[in-house]
Amino acid sequence: MNQLETRKRRFGDRYDGYRVRNNDPLFEVIPHIMRSRMDCQVFFEEQIDISGLRKFILEHRKDIPNLSAYHVFVAAAIRTIVEKPRLNRFVSGRKIYARKYLRASLTVKKSHSENAEEALVMPEFAPTDTLREVVQKFNETIAEAIAEEENAQGNQTEMTVRLINLLPGFIKKFVVWSLRNLDAIGKMPKFINRVSPFHSSLFVTNVGSIGLNSIYHHLYEFGTTSIFLALGKKETVREVEADGTVSSKLVTTTRFVLDERICDGYYFASAIKVFKRYMRHPELLLLPPDYIGVDE
Repeated sequence: MNQLETRKRRFGDRYDGYRVRNNDPLFEVIPHIMRSRMDCQVFFEEQIDISGLRKFILEHRKDIPNLSAYHVFVAAAIRTIVEKPRLNRFVSGRKIYARKYLRASLTVKKSHSENAEEALVMPEFAPTDTLREVVQKFNETIAEAIAEEENAQGNQTEMTVRLINLLPGFIKKFVVWSLRNLDAIGKMPKFINRVSPFHSSLFVTNVGSIGLNSIYHHLYEFGTTSIFLALGKKETVREVEADGTVSSKLVTTTRFVLDERICDGYYFASAIKVFKRYMRHPELLLLPPDYIGVDE
């Protein structure tokens, strides 16, 4: 059983989350004031020094096959949520919940072609996962997506969407409306939750892989995802040091879009510092976390 699911279920909890009961009274009111994610999006931008990342990847590609900067990025985000568990909250039905699982939604190309379709993969992680385990789960889900493309099949998410698209427009509208309302009260079918990329701990996109700088991507109204991260392309910047010398470093710009109803700005800021530390010192991700936060 996932360590996030070991708490005893109480009245008011959902199958996918525990009701947050020891919250600041202000946060109990905020979901009634800011009722949609469009109302409560906050935006952060950070330039992250990755000068030592290339050396780290080259040193560990033999023992962690296919290791890339994107893997480290995802692993750092997962480890940050482990240490800062309030990031794994969500708002539904104007109530705040602590999510029972740790899942990332990732968009990947099924093959290296402009015409290839994109697939949404959703690996699920354990709080104790190291970088090696994150890479393994990440690569397994991508390999499955590529295999499904070669076999002219779709993953469960795509098959579910195709089934819905077979319905007439007015029935399709009713189905989506029903799912929204069932989700608000925690009664949406579990299989929809599992195949939905909009019910994850965070949504991650790597626009740097196609040569673009980072973007601010909106949160989705459908579902429960409270965090969207976008990784931009690598750039070399120059800085003037205190002694007047000029130094250069390799950086990437990361943009965060967050639902401010789940926790306060100070908590978000401290979490971003944790994320930057793991990006600067990826060797820390090779070991299990020293601390696993519990959201009470």
